[in-house]
Amino acid sequence: MNENEANPIERIVDNLFFISPMISKVLRHSIRTKTTLNPVSWWVLKLLYRSEMLSMSEIGCKLQMPKPHVTAQIDKLIAESLVERLDDPNDRRIINIRLTKKGKENHDKIAKDVSEDMQQRIKQLDLQKRAELLESSQKVRDILNEIMN
Repeated sequence: MNENEANPIERIVDNLFFISPMISKVLRHSIRTKTTLNPVSWWVLKLLYRSEMLSMSEIGCKLQMPKPHVTAQIDKLIAESLVERLDDPNDRRIINIRLTKKGKENHDKIAKDVSEDMQQRIKQLDLQKRAELLESSQKVRDILNEIMN
């Protein structure tokens, strides 16, 4: 059986398995060349930027990382004054994390640099391929958002 005869759902899954590492590779390369942060630390910053403040457990859950790994990343970010720990006033067991002013500024600069890097790559495509990429990426985003909720 050739690829075109395969179950369409299997082909979708195969495509997603193929696409995800490619995007991750490009983003990781861009992040590594634009900052001293590792990609996981960048994702923690990005998550906190969107959420403002999260507990260590929430960060681990959202990034699907074990708590010791989250703690190590947070410790690195604290050492660089990018995030801060805050005790939860209602529960001593909970430690909340939020970006510092420096963390927000760092996030904005990295996001801008990574975006510019990605834009340069996309500008290498002809107009037809750019239009196709815009349309198909928006569709994939919408559909993934639908199936993940």
